[in-house]
Amino acid sequence: MTPMLAQVGLHHYLILAAMLFVCGLATMMLKRNAIGILMGVELILNAANVNLVAFNRFRFAVDAGGTGGLRLDGQVFAIFVIILAAAEAAVALAIFLSFYNNFTTIDVERGTQLKG
Repeated sequence: MTPMLAQVGLHHYLILAAMLFVCGLATMMLKRNAIGILMGVELILNAANVNLVAFNRFRFAVDAGGTGGLRLDGQVFAIFVIILAAAEAAVALAIFLSFYNNFTTIDVERGTQLKG
């Protein structure tokens, strides 16, 4: 029999995802650097990934009788979120490079001078 500390339940994953989300939100709110804001967005997306995989794991877990099936819905959605995050990071870095070429800084406070 395993001790209680060795059992990781759904609430542990939800607490981890909530902490990741709060850290990402705080990073987005407090950083003035564009790269820091991008890191905050990535933390929030990772929190969503943890939730997707954890809910999938505990919703479709194999029971003691072995009648539960293997469902990969949460993992597939997590892969889509990872692909979305990679595309978002590529576009954001291109925007940051263009911004740096124009203003020689990536301070987002200077973004008020943009026209468009």
